[in-house]
Amino acid sequence: MILVTGATGHLGNATIESLLNKGIPANEIAALVRDENKAIHLKDKGVQIKIGEYNDYDSLKNALQGVDKLLLISSNEMVDRLVQHKNVINAAKDNGVKHIVYTGIDIKSFDETAIPYVSHIHRDTADYLQEVGIPYTLLNDTLYADVIPLFLGDKIFESGIFFPAGDGRTPFVARTEMAEAAAVVLTTPGHENKEYAIAADITYSFEDIAGMISEITGKSIKYHKPDAETYIDALVKAGVPKENASFLAGFGTAIANGELDTHRSDLEKLLGRKASGLKEFLTSTYQI
Repeated sequence: MILVTGATGHLGNATIESLLNKGIPANEIAALVRDENKAIHLKDKGVQIKIGEYNDYDSLKNALQGVDKLLLISSNEMVDRLVQHKNVINAAKDNGVKHIVYTGIDIKSFDETAIPYVSHIHRDTADYLQEVGIPYTLLNDTLYADVIPLFLGDKIFESGIFFPAGDGRTPFVARTEMAEAAAVVLTTPGHENKEYAIAADITYSFEDIAGMISEITGKSIKYHKPDAETYIDALVKAGVPKENASFLAGFGTAIANGELDTHRSDLEKLLGRKASGLKEFLTSTYQI
């Protein structure tokens, strides 16, 4: 049995869809969820629903019974994330899970980064996976293309793109293709104790993104490159909590510094084809 954590989240749900599309019987797939009511669409497809929370070890130990392979999608909570991940890994070990696939991050340095609150959890979880000795695979994800609208905001047609990413470049990948890569690793042999860069082989700047959206929509979109402090101040004045503004600015700074432009990509090898281009994703998002 394959169990997917965070199954009602975007990546978890997309991974289950990819598993089903690959012909894995629904009753051989389990979805770990906190709220069964949010997983009715999965239950209706025949997927097994397991109730568990990262903070509740006993619930995890019960949920992981009979599981052979586990996709551990990293916690999106900013407190006690390593404890949560260790709970899942320990419960997997206690249940004899044979293979853990973990979603990490593809970044040049875990330590010299503008987003240590993101990178450190992935480094520490990978270290713990290696320590416990269960066969593992690290899926080191670049940034989802799906976060671009979050970075751009909802005023781009009025005021352009305002984001502190400078001229930095990122190998954005659509979440659905990351999910497909995860499904490949979960269903084919030879991935134990390996790590893959889940990143496109083409990088994109926000100048490129502005140009593509302009072409898609027929509207001229200008890219503004504020420094991080100016960006944070502008968002706070617009009513965004400073903590949230600083979080977004951290990603902009990391991109500007080239931290995500690692020149690594294993996506085509896993998918057996080239990944879709960013323009295709932007077209589906911004086409009027």
